[in-house]
Amino acid sequence: MPYLGETLALIVALSWTATALFADEASHRLGALPLNLIRMVLSLLMLTLLLWVGTGLPYPAFASGEAWFWLALSGVVGYVFGDYCLFNSYIVFGSKFGQLFMTLAPPTAGITGWLFLGEQMRWTSWLAMAVTLFGIAFSILVRSGRSFRLRLPLKGVLFGIGAGVGQGVGLVLSKIGLDCYVADLPAHTPAHLGTLIPFAGTYIRALAGLVGFTLILALRHQLSEVRTALRDRKGMTFATLTTFFGPFVGVSLSLMAVQYTHAGIASTLMALTPVLIIVPYALIHRQRISAREVLGTLITLSGVAMFFLL
Repeated sequence: MPYLGETLALIVALSWTATALFADEASHRLGALPLNLIRMVLSLLMLTLLLWVGTGLPYPAFASGEAWFWLALSGVVGYVFGDYCLFNSYIVFGSKFGQLFMTLAPPTAGITGWLFLGEQMRWTSWLAMAVTLFGIAFSILVRSGRSFRLRLPLKGVLFGIGAGVGQGVGLVLSKIGLDCYVADLPAHTPAHLGTLIPFAGTYIRALAGLVGFTLILALRHQLSEVRTALRDRKGMTFATLTTFFGPFVGVSLSLMAVQYTHAGIASTLMALTPVLIIVPYALIHRQRISAREVLGTLITLSGVAMFFLL
């Protein structure tokens, strides 16, 4: 099929747009912490079934202690910190702006890889970061006399930055963990088992996320909120849809997309979520779409595209 990879990447962007919209609703109904814990449980159930069918074992069979360490650390940074910030940003100002801040993840991953893995950073990468940051600033700042002020609550902006940074750093940590996992595989491992490695890594990350969110809720004496959330049928429906379209369908198709087209093209197309979410979010919440928001989002996306393609 012509352009199969590009088509899959666009489906991923649509899937992640749906995830953001469902997570927005679920966050408001259930709260960020209960939603994240419930999402980790649902993710583990789905991943356990997938690994059981695909490998014959319901858990990551070949991961060493080193792989577990890095992937678990990635889960703490990416899920416990990053997704906690992301879902709280949804509560403050909605998924439309929350997804805009997620464009900070690729530049953050680039800087983290440069600092800790010795990966090269070309001048075009720094330029792409500058364009991305300018696009975000253009979207969230307004001129007030001779200075600028935030048009969004500072609390939400800080959560948004934390979400993008957490996802970017978590991505690099997961790369280290997956490299360790690959090195642990026995010789002559069947090809289909190799394709399931990212899902095994996601299993470990989700398990670390589950432990992390459980500890936080326990320390805050808020575990009762999870029981309350479980009784919210509409909220649980949104939580299930969030989990299905995000960690399960989104991750699966994103891995397939990079197999059938260049990673840079796939990554750029999958980063379209901040653009795709503008219209459905406006329709759902009956908001006016401003030219400034659209232009700022397009500038930001241009920076992301430059980062992957130049």
